[in-house]
Amino acid sequence: MQIPVFTVDAFTNKPFCGNPAAVCLIEDELQDEICQKISSEMNLSETAYIKKLNSKDTFSSASRFGLRWFTPTREVPLCGHATLASAAVLFYIQKNSNSSLTFETLSGELYARLSGDHIVLDFPMHTSTPQDPQEVKELIKTAVGDLAIQDVRYSSATKKLLVRLCDTYNRSVLESLKPDTESLMKSDSTGKVAGLIITLKGNQNGNYDFYCRYFSPWYGIPEDPVTGSAHTVLGSYWSEQLGKKEMLSCQCSRRGGQLKISVRGDGRVDMAGQTVTVLSGNLML
Repeated sequence: MQIPVFTVDAFTNKPFCGNPAAVCLIEDELQDEICQKISSEMNLSETAYIKKLNSKDTFSSASRFGLRWFTPTREVPLCGHATLASAAVLFYIQKNSNSSLTFETLSGELYARLSGDHIVLDFPMHTSTPQDPQEVKELIKTAVGDLAIQDVRYSSATKKLLVRLCDTYNRSVLESLKPDTESLMKSDSTGKVAGLIITLKGNQNGNYDFYCRYFSPWYGIPEDPVTGSAHTVLGSYWSEQLGKKEMLSCQCSRRGGQLKISVRGDGRVDMAGQTVTVLSGNLML
């Protein structure tokens, strides 16, 4: 059996930047064990599996698909950059004729549409609530050392902890952080936290409204280069903090990437980004 596979750099317009995802086109159902083995073999933060929902569908004509995401160690309920990569494979490589696509996922229906040279993802927005820093002090200490913290929030729906650095810091402080991911895992073994967002308010004279980094060693991802799912939390948080609906985010990992965020009034958030496909081939099973 041959499975078409692509590597797509998401949330960037330059190769070898943004967040790479593997995308597999699936004609028939694959066993979970096989999906996990493929994802471990690809060894990227996520591998996406696009499945036709009806036997008569084609990847170039259908507007609705099944979509799953696996890290090298487990299946995850939501992934933004691999969804963007999946839409890019369908729109740009399979030449899908529809202007918008619907994906049936563990997080419900997700939508992707073309908008100029960007693809816009339509995702559910996730709010966060104030978190007592003392309850997660070991994790915070491991992540940011002695840096001053302005706010700590927790999103129960996504199991993401948001740590906001003091506004007096600049981007270089966030970029300089080097948390030990094994120590992060040990600092929270309760299962409450599945991902750590470290974020910083943007400079008034800069291009970005906020900066961020994202770590998820609990899911086999030491640091994710650019994270759409984290922005379902960040979009809600920074919209409230800044009083803005339209924002530009920079995730300042080593590879880096940017997202255009639009917070809507219906409990959803639009995230626009670009992609570059850097590899195509076939898996031989």
